[in-house]
This record gives sequence, structure tokens and C-alpha cells, in this order.
Amino acid sequence: MKRIKLTAAYDGTNYHGWQLQPGKPTIEGELNRALSLLTGEQIKVTGASRTDAGVHALGNVAVFDTASHIPAEKFAYALNQRLPADIVIQSSEETLPDFHPRHCDCRKTYEYTILNRKFPLPQYRNTAYFYYGNLDTDKMRKACTAFTGKHDFAGFCSSGAQVQSTIRTIYSLEVTSSNIPGAGFNNTGKIITIRVQGNGFLYNMVRIIAGTLLEVGKGRINPDDMEEIIASCDRNRAGATAPAKGLKLVQILY
Repeated sequence: MKRIKLTAAYDGTNYHGWQLQPGKPTIEGELNRALSLLTGEQIKVTGASRTDAGVHALGNVAVFDTASHIPAEKFAYALNQRLPADIVIQSSEETLPDFHPRHCDCRKTYEYTILNRKFPLPQYRNTAYFYYGNLDTDKMRKACTAFTGKHDFAGFCSSGAQVQSTIRTIYSLEVTSSNIPGAGFNNTGKIITIRVQGNGFLYNMVRIIAGTLLEVGKGRINPDDMEEIIASCDRNRAGATAPAKGLKLVQILY
């Protein structure tokens, strides 16, 4: 028996999140199906991040145990022939028998993408949140500084989370902006990216951070008030939960 580590990229548009749900398509369900078909065993993967419905990933991590003689590095190639086109294994490798993707120290990086222009663009319809009004990215950047470090982020967690502690550490949070080339005369707009890295995130935490920074960009929250908002642990003082489609899990480093 050996333990295999997979790094998976996926477009979450057509899935009800990572975690198995009876009668609904999920990323975990598709991986279990393809692996069981490939190995002839009843395979159940364990994922590092249980992304929500509509959330995407460039590098989510999962492990599974198998007695198969298939070389570890070949699983990626074999699985990609059996998975839907919107799920692609980026790498497969043998790992330690006791490696657990959720119980090991790691750094997770997420990005939230905002399409900020007068009209939406079809190619971004599933991968970015569209906002037509002006967003002040300078104010959004200023607000980022309050988030870095170790804090109680209870105010940035949706109800229903089953966690022992709401304290998390954010190593970096940044807002970048880039123009959209060839997007139309006097209507180029911009792509705003919120990139955050931390040791772990609460339920909907990144989407609430994005929603709060959107409120800052709109001028509805003062960036100077952000430290007080975080310290209050009051969910009502933070912004709304931004839509899932703008979020992607970029990388998990162990």
C-alpha cells in the first residue's frame, strides 16, 4: 500500500464544491470515480481544501492510498484521460504514509478576481466578479495592511463553521490592477486581483475579505477603520461575502 499525492486544477463552475454531496457533481466525487475505475479499488481521496461551489483551483492537493502497481508519477497522465476537461491533474507523486493534507503546516494562497469596467466581458463570466462602478484601488491597498499578522478573524467567518479557533495568520495581502488589452475603445476597464496567503482560512473568509475590500474601494468603508473592524470580531461590520466565481485556490505549500 502506498500514498499518492495529487495536485489538481479545476474550473469549479459546474460543480457543487469539492466535498461529496449525494446526487450532485463534485470535484471529490469525480476524482473518486476516476481513480476507482483506474485501479479497480474503492478509492476515496482526502483533500487539502474543501472549496465551495463555483470556486476554482490551480493547485489543490489531495491524497489517496492504493495497492496499484502504477508508478506514482503516471497517475496524473492516466487520470487526465478519465476526468472531465474541467478537472486536470497537474502532478502525482508518492508521499509519506502519514502525510495528511489538512493536518500539516502549510501556506495557502488564494486570489480573488474583479472585472472592473462599464460592461462585462463573456470570457470572464465564470472566473471574475463584475463591478461597473469606480473602485479606488489605492484605498483597497491601504486597508490590506490591517489584515497581516495573527488575528482573531471571527468577524470574517460565515455561520456554520465547525472550528476550534477563529485565530489565523495572514502572511501577505495585496491588491493589484492591470488594464485589459483590446477590450474596446474607451471601455478598456481593468482586472483587479486580491491575493492573500495565510496558514489557513475560515469558512468563506477569503470571500468576506474580498467583499470588505470592495466596500473600501466603493468608499463605503474607511481603510483607517479596518483594524477596529477586525478587532471587533463582529460579522456585521465586515463586507458581504463576495460571489464564489471570482475565487481560486492558487497554491498550497507544505
